[in-house]
Amino acid sequence: MTAKMKVAQISKPGGEWELVEREIPEPKPGQVRVKIEASGICHSDVVVKEGAWPGLQYPRVPGHEIAGRIDALGDNVTTWKEGQRVGIGWHGGHCFVCKPCRRGDFGMCVNRKVTGIDFDGGYAEYVIAPAFALSQIPEEIPAEEAAPLMDAGVTVFNALRKSGARAGEVVAVQGIGGLGHLGVQYARQMGFETVAINRGNDKEALVRKLGAHRYIDAGAQDVVAELQKLGGASVILATAPNAQAISALFDGLSPHGKLLVPAAVAEPLTISAFSLLLAERSVTGCYNGTPKDSEDTLKFSALSGVHPMIEKFPLDRVAEAYERMLSGKVRFRAVLIFP
Repeated sequence: MTAKMKVAQISKPGGEWELVEREIPEPKPGQVRVKIEASGICHSDVVVKEGAWPGLQYPRVPGHEIAGRIDALGDNVTTWKEGQRVGIGWHGGHCFVCKPCRRGDFGMCVNRKVTGIDFDGGYAEYVIAPAFALSQIPEEIPAEEAAPLMDAGVTVFNALRKSGARAGEVVAVQGIGGLGHLGVQYARQMGFETVAINRGNDKEALVRKLGAHRYIDAGAQDVVAELQKLGGASVILATAPNAQAISALFDGLSPHGKLLVPAAVAEPLTISAFSLLLAERSVTGCYNGTPKDSEDTLKFSALSGVHPMIEKFPLDRVAEAYERMLSGKVRFRAVLIFP
């Protein structure tokens, strides 16, 4: 009898979640099979659920925040061993031959693959992935915490470490959600004077516990004025996907300050050209990172004690978990658990 696995798939754009059984696949040359222990649910999975990715093939199993153990190796895989703890993130591989690849800019590879979009992802008991898409997970990090670090974690970690901000400078994190609660922790552990920005005061106690030195209530205070009292922020990490709210932060930057935008915003940002030019400020988009970046994120998290806040769900509650993520009710990352 052929061994089976359970998966949660979408069969058409806008379709409902389907819990089905499939044969456990065998890895081809250059691939590995991972027995999944935890898989994060990310807002980017909407593109699979709703068919918003060009050329997407169905049925498709979403999921690009994967943590598990190597279960089988394909031919020619020499860098990994069965039983190793590994993670798989958004960046599911690149071609090694295009111009960006030749200069080492793998995030801009014109032929790169995306986990859970170009091939089936982590809403399943097993997954097949290219060997070079894997990141090693430190033993100190449990699978359910490692999973969201493979996308949400690496996105904000990479953005901050590449921002150019120096220890002791003011770094503000706008939006205390799935990305922002990690951004506050990373900013504090990198030695920045960390300012959390959110609407209302219901999360103030939490973000101070996570490491924020200061809190600004965007609903009751003038965010720009409060930041300028501190001399302006060297970096503002804008994680809430609201173009108007993000645009309003720009004048809170110090001269030469940088606004980092890792959140996918549908509407255009509105930035004053005078504010941009006269203070030599800038706006930068943030790609999440390569498998090496994910591995760096995991190592830093283990060393510094950064932890994602998660809610756990079994696979048969995938619809509930997805809806809690989509509505913003989850605190702060939804994770599927495979006992």
